[in-house]
Amino acid sequence: MTMPTRTLGTTGPQVSALGLGCMGMSALYGEADRAESLATLHAALEAGVTLLDTGDFYGMGHNELLIGEALRAAPAARREQALVSVKFGALRDPDGGWSGYDGRPAAVKNFAAYSLQRLGVDHIDVYRIARLDPDVPIEETVGAIAELVEKGYVRHIGLSEVGAGTIRRAAATAAISDLQIEYSLLSRGIEDEILPTTRELGIGITAYGVLSRGLISGHFTADRQLAPGDFRAMSPRFQGDNLRHNLNLVEALRKIAEQKGVTVAQIAVAWVLSRGADIVPLVGARRRDRLTEALGALDVTLDAADLAAIEEAVPAGAAAGARYPAAQLTHVER
Repeated sequence: MTMPTRTLGTTGPQVSALGLGCMGMSALYGEADRAESLATLHAALEAGVTLLDTGDFYGMGHNELLIGEALRAAPAARREQALVSVKFGALRDPDGGWSGYDGRPAAVKNFAAYSLQRLGVDHIDVYRIARLDPDVPIEETVGAIAELVEKGYVRHIGLSEVGAGTIRRAAATAAISDLQIEYSLLSRGIEDEILPTTRELGIGITAYGVLSRGLISGHFTADRQLAPGDFRAMSPRFQGDNLRHNLNLVEALRKIAEQKGVTVAQIAVAWVLSRGADIVPLVGARRRDRLTEALGALDVTLDAADLAAIEEAVPAGAAAGARYPAAQLTHVER
């Protein structure tokens, strides 16, 4: 299979139609197998996946070191095709806690210096603050990244989890390649204001959470025991009646998938792919078998009847529970 490509907005790079979100290899979903994580990264590169997404705070630098190791061991041709997207700004403590976000210009440059070293690269392809710092105007944060672009340390500027007003202000400051934000059958909030704004401004979307953290992967069950440190143990969508309701939506989706001879995960990823050529789904596979399954979505064609059936099975707003615990929602702008 030849990997299709998409372009991140009008100013961003051409990337593979699916990107690999690497967070789960280091943080928030329980312990990961290091060898399998590296093998999955290599398998993704070999399959033609070019976009690797990380954050400097994923495992407090662990994820960047892991990607750097994988890139050094990859064949030169694959390594040169790889594009790394980095989120920065989240403040952590030694206990793994979170204490806000720092978007000050000096902090932006400090974070970048450490990321370049951990990744073992001379530039970052897409750089973005993970969440808006409420104490620093977005113009100052984006302006600092623009200075890194001028010096060659960053190629493209991205945004993450911000609303339409902030997108406009950022785009008036510097060229923005894409907005990274959650988008899936269960999380469609961007369709009202954010997606029309990015399309008006020529900004692409890198969509994370396309399988809703495994909830609509077809593999999650109501009796699953989550490992210590797994984010889903606190996520409202994975609790009690919410979980049972959401898994009923998955079963409705499974019927459609089975009629097409594909898996639930594949039809869920294919749905995101169908929403526009300006959207690049990030799949959070940390095992090779899950990566292979996700890549199979590229061969799934959804016609009008399929899309109507999916809409009926999982209509907009059907999910039970918020996508983050209440305390974390304060850092997600809408």
